[in-house]
Amino acid sequence: MMEDEANQVQPLNEMQVPNSDSDYVWHVTDMNRLHRFLCFGSEGGTYCVKEQRLGFESAAALMRLVEEGRGCEVVQEIKTFSQEGRTAKQEPLLFALAICSQCSDAKTKQAAFKAVPEVCCVPTHLFTFIQFKKDLKEGMKCGMWGRALRKAVADWYNGKNGMAVALAVTKYKQRSGWSHKDLLRLSHLKPASEGVAIVTKYITKGWKDVQEAYKDKAVSAETEKLLKYLEAVDRVKHTKDELEVIHLIEEYGLVREHLLTNHLKSKEVWKALLKDMPISVLLRNLGKMTANSVLEPRSSEVAIVCERLRNEKLLKKGRIHPFHVWVALETYKSGHGSRGKLWWRPDEDILEALDASFYKTFETVEPTGKRFVVAVDVSASMTQKVLGSVLNANTVAAIMCMVVARTEKDSHIVAFSHELVPCPVTADMTLPQVLVKMYEIPMGTTDCSLPMIWAQKTQTAADVFIVFTDNETFAGNTRPATALREYREKMGIPAKLIVCGMTSNGFTIADPDDRGMLDICGFDAGALDVIRNFILDLI
Repeated sequence: MMEDEANQVQPLNEMQVPNSDSDYVWHVTDMNRLHRFLCFGSEGGTYCVKEQRLGFESAAALMRLVEEGRGCEVVQEIKTFSQEGRTAKQEPLLFALAICSQCSDAKTKQAAFKAVPEVCCVPTHLFTFIQFKKDLKEGMKCGMWGRALRKAVADWYNGKNGMAVALAVTKYKQRSGWSHKDLLRLSHLKPASEGVAIVTKYITKGWKDVQEAYKDKAVSAETEKLLKYLEAVDRVKHTKDELEVIHLIEEYGLVREHLLTNHLKSKEVWKALLKDMPISVLLRNLGKMTANSVLEPRSSEVAIVCERLRNEKLLKKGRIHPFHVWVALETYKSGHGSRGKLWWRPDEDILEALDASFYKTFETVEPTGKRFVVAVDVSASMTQKVLGSVLNANTVAAIMCMVVARTEKDSHIVAFSHELVPCPVTADMTLPQVLVKMYEIPMGTTDCSLPMIWAQKTQTAADVFIVFTDNETFAGNTRPATALREYREKMGIPAKLIVCGMTSNGFTIADPDDRGMLDICGFDAGALDVIRNFILDLI
C-alpha cells in the first residue's frame, strides 16, 4: 500500500538521509565502508570475482576510523565478521587486523594482537597476517617483530593443546613464504605445556630428536597419543609401502596434506582417504577419483559417495549451497578438469546422486524473511560462461531464482529484456523446467531499470530487487539507480538493489554513496555470502 503524501518527506528509517534531490538514499558511514571491506576487500559498492590488490587506498575508511580513536571498535568488528563467517574472502580480514596491529594507537594495537588467535583460526591465516604486516612495514614506518607480535604468535601456539597444535602444524606447513620454524624462531616461543613443547621440538629438530628425548620417559596417555601421531606423520613421509600408508591413514586420521605425491598415485590410498573425507573436499575431488579408478562403476566406493551426497545432515553441516553442488555436477559431467590433463568418464550413479543432492541442499538455505523481486535478463548472450564459474549466466540466474522461490515466502520472479513479463518459477520446479520457462520468453535489448518501474506500477512491495544480467547494459531512458529511488519514495519502502553482471569485469550501476545498492561482477561462491550479508544489512 502507498504511504500518504505527508509521510513521503520523512526518512524511511534511521539509516536514511535526504540527499540534495530530496529523495532517499541509504547513508554510507565509514563503519559501513569497513563492513564492506571486511566482507569482500573493497569499500565501494562492487564485489568483483577477480582478485583485488589490497593496499592503503582500499582501506581508507578503516584508517579514518582508527585515526578518530575508534580502533578498538574496528578490531571488534573484525572479530565479529570472523566468528560469524561473514567474509567472502579471508584476506581483507587479515589485512585489516595487520593495519590495526601496526597503527600508532596503543589500545588498538593491543586489541589487535589479542585478537590474533581468534581471527587466525588456521596456520595459513597466521602466515598471511604476518606477511601483510611485512608488506605494511614500510608504508606505516614501523618495526615488526616487537614484543607484542612475539607474544601474539606464542599465544597462538600456546592457546591450544598439544594434539590441536600437532594437527594444525602438520596439515598446514607453510604459506606466503613463512613456515612454523620461522615463527618459532622469531617469536622466541616458550612452550606453556608439555604437548606444545613436544610439537615445537618436532618442528625445529624433527621426529628423531623427539623420539630420542622421550624413548625412556614415562608419559601420560595424552602425551603417548601425541607422540604416536607425530611418529605416524613422520613415518608416512619415509615409506613406499602402500599398505603401511593406508594403515597410518586409518589409524591416525592422516589427510591428503600429510602424504607424498607418489602416495596419491595409488587408488587404494585414495579409498582410505575417502572414508573420512569432508563433503566439500569430496565435491572437489570427484573427477580425480574417477580418473584414477577409485570410483569404478557399481563399486562400494561409488555407493559410499552417493550415500554421502544424499545425506542432508552432512550437506547442512558442510554449509553446502545448491550453487556449490551444481558447479560440482557440471564439472564432473564435463569429464575433464579446467586445468591439467585430467580426463574421466562420468559415473551415472554419481551424476544421479549429485542431481538429488542439488535439490536437497535447498533445505539447508536459511530464509532471510525479506520480500523479493528477482529479475532475469533473457537476452541471447546469457548463454555465455560466468566469470569465476564453469556455469552459464542463465544457469546461475535460474539457480538463484529457485533459491528465492523455494526459501522466501514473499517473492516475485520476472524476466526482462526490452519489456518485463512474469516468469512463473514455482517451488516445485526442477532446474531444466526453470530454464525452459526462461527460454520461452521473447528476447530484446536489456533494461535493468524495468523491475523497479514494474514494481512501482503494480504496487508490488519489495525489500530487495536482484537483477541477473550477463553484462551491465541498460537500454532504457531511466537509470536503474533513479528507478530505485523513485520506487522507494513512491512506495515508502527502503528497498535495496543488487545487479549481478555475471560476465562483466567491472561496471557501476550502484551509487557508491548509497548503501542500498550493490554491483556484482562475475559470480562465485563468495558472491553468495556477499548477497546474503547485503540483504540482511550486515554490510
